[in-house]
Amino acid sequence: MPRLICHQYPCLSDNYGVLVHDPSSGATAAIDVPDAAPTLTALEKKGWKLSDILVTHAHWDHVQGIEEVKAKTGATVTGPIKEAGSIPALDRSVASNDTVSLGAHEGKIIDVPGHTIGHIAYWFPDDRVAFAGDALFAMGCGRMNENDPAGMWAGLDRLRALPDDTDIYCGHEYTLANGRFALSVDPSNVDLIARVALVENLRESNKPTLPTTMGQEKKTNPFLRVDTKEIRTHFGLETATNEDVFAAVRSAKDRF
Repeated sequence: MPRLICHQYPCLSDNYGVLVHDPSSGATAAIDVPDAAPTLTALEKKGWKLSDILVTHAHWDHVQGIEEVKAKTGATVTGPIKEAGSIPALDRSVASNDTVSLGAHEGKIIDVPGHTIGHIAYWFPDDRVAFAGDALFAMGCGRMNENDPAGMWAGLDRLRALPDDTDIYCGHEYTLANGRFALSVDPSNVDLIARVALVENLRESNKPTLPTTMGQEKKTNPFLRVDTKEIRTHFGLETATNEDVFAAVRSAKDRF
C-alpha cells in the first residue's frame, strides 16, 4: 500500500497547515485549518479533493478556517471530544485510543493535554507520521495553558515513545527560537549545536525547518530530555521526578 503523502504550507504569520493524501483512494485530510484561503489554494495546486479535517485543538489559529473550507469541500470534521463545544462544524468527536481512517490508512489518537486540556495528536503508525499540533514543536513544546506539569509531561512522554523514524508535523515555525533556548539549558549537546546551526541557515533562506523526526527531538529537545544527566544537572534537579524537571524547563522557557 503506498504511503501517505504530506504537503505542508505556510499560513498566517508563523502557522503551518498540512494536507495528507492517500494516493490509492484519493482521500485527503487537512490537519487543522489555520486559514481558509491558503488551504483551498494548496488543495487546488495539488489537485486533491478534501475529504476530512482533523483538528488537534480549538485555538483560533487552528480552527478559524474550518467553516469556509467545509462549506466549499463537504469535508468531515473530526476533533477532540473535550473541546467539542469550541470547534466549528464538528461532525465527530474522538478521544485517546480512538482511530481515524484515511482510505485504508488508520490513524490513532494520542491524548496530549496541556497546551489545551483536550489537545490530541494523530499518529499513523504504518506511515511513520504524526501530527502534533501545538503539543510538541521542534526543540520545544507548547505553552502549558490548561494542565499541570504532570499531565502535560504524560502527553509528551506518549509522543516520545513513538519510533525514532516518525516524521513529526507541528503547528508553528518556532524552531529557531526554541533552539536558542535549548542551547541555554543544554549547551554542551553536540547534536543540538549542529542542529541550531542548520536551522539558522534554513531560516536565513526563509526555508521551513519542519517536519522534524522523533529521533531528532530525543537528541535535541530539552522538553523530551528531562531524564538526562545534562538537563537535570543544569537545573540542580538530579534526583527529581521527570514531571518536576519538565516543570522547571517549561518555566525557564516562559521566562527566556
